[in-house]
Amino acid sequence: MTPETIEGYGVRLRPCVPADVPGMVAGLTDPESRRFMPFLPDPYDADAARWWITAGAPAARAAGGAAYTIADPATDRLLGSIGLTRLSAERATYEIGYWVGPSARGRGVATAATRLLGEQAFAAGAGRLELLTRAENVPSQRIALACGYRHEGVRRAAGAGGAGARHDLVAWVRLADDPPGPTARPLPDLPDGRLTDGVVTVRRVEPADTDALHRLHTLPEVVANRVPPTPPDREAVARRCRLAASHWLAGNSADLAILDAVSGGFVGGCALVYDEPATGQAMLGYSLLPEARGRGLAARTVRLVSGWAFDVGVARLWAGTRPENVASQRVLERAGFRREGLLRGRLPGAGGARTDSVVFGRLASDRD
Repeated sequence: MTPETIEGYGVRLRPCVPADVPGMVAGLTDPESRRFMPFLPDPYDADAARWWITAGAPAARAAGGAAYTIADPATDRLLGSIGLTRLSAERATYEIGYWVGPSARGRGVATAATRLLGEQAFAAGAGRLELLTRAENVPSQRIALACGYRHEGVRRAAGAGGAGARHDLVAWVRLADDPPGPTARPLPDLPDGRLTDGVVTVRRVEPADTDALHRLHTLPEVVANRVPPTPPDREAVARRCRLAASHWLAGNSADLAILDAVSGGFVGGCALVYDEPATGQAMLGYSLLPEARGRGLAARTVRLVSGWAFDVGVARLWAGTRPENVASQRVLERAGFRREGLLRGRLPGAGGARTDSVVFGRLASDRD
């Protein structure tokens, strides 16, 4: 459905040829490539590459899709591969997929190739392109956003791996009449990856934070304020840390580690959940390790995160506390939040009981 050779945005898309075999073997034996392509032959050798060139790629084209080598226009050297799989002829729907070799990563090659092939596909009559990624595949999700794809949701167990394992896939979609340019993110990255006031620093939660976050969220006083009030197991916390970057890119939440700005040590966690994007409202929650309490770090964190949220377009922040959690209420008041009322029985409590919630709010227009 697309031309034999396409060139633009600094890349060339052309048919696969025998001269690509060494580059294909080098790229598809790379551990990072294999991590997200579980059905590659193992080992991936020259015979596997030649099969793709002589049988696999022609079969993809014969089925109504496309298969290209991504090449450097100056040298025609292979940088990676990209293609389309036709999902539905009646709906004019295709899935786009690609890989880029280690030496070409970080140069915008995949973004350029995805943009170029997408434009050609729409010009040839495609109505919808889907880009499916593992939640852990953050670079691919950034490519999707850069190419104007929008987060559409999570397809549960839509991906298959080795030994019968299944995993979720994040769906990013672009339509033929979507506006050009990158997709605007409801929650952009933090400037320089962090916020700090010289006393506390916040940054995105990372997998290395698993043990510290598990310790924090299994403290009895922290569990009492969880919804529901039950302690998480370590695997649940590990999953939260693994998926934090994906949830941020999707605009769902900003999951943050709170650090002592002097020592760099982990002292707590803070999460901004964009619960009502249509109205510009987000919820804020936070907790500190016992040794970090009583130093004003929570209020500093709330002020830092609130300021960033308002700067990126959030119009209203809210937070809830149990009526007896006076310490947290004082934190919110020191951070500029106002008490707005009591919601009776709002939250599930222990043993099937319901718990009241005191609601605090702050508007962008409340800033000093």
